[in-house]
Amino acid sequence: MSRDEIYKKVQGVLVDALGVDEDEVTPTATLRGDLGAESIDFLDIVFRLEKAFGIKIPRGELFPEQMDPAFVQDGKLNDAGLAEVRRRMPETNLAELERTRDVNLIANLFSVQDIVSYLEKKMTAAA
Repeated sequence: MSRDEIYKKVQGVLVDALGVDEDEVTPTATLRGDLGAESIDFLDIVFRLEKAFGIKIPRGELFPEQMDPAFVQDGKLNDAGLAEVRRRMPETNLAELERTRDVNLIANLFSVQDIVSYLEKKMTAAA
């Protein structure tokens, strides 16, 4: 499946799950900030993605529920934590997170292209 085909399926899932218009679901749209997703929506999105793509997404793998305590010190990401976020979200603009290291910002960074990249890697690994 091509990246474009994955994107189209993801777009459909997000339209259905979040009740947004298709033209709002752009690659750089963030799930919370741009598409209005709330915490409960992330579970629904994972369920719908599993169904649409016929895969299993382990809990916390796509959308980490919380950072490993080893990556956080006094509510701020340490160097290892920042490296882990970079590894998990390679296409995301992390400038604000790098500046503030505020662990609470992570949930606001997930974009449509992050989901597409995750699925593309997951499906490639399974092939």
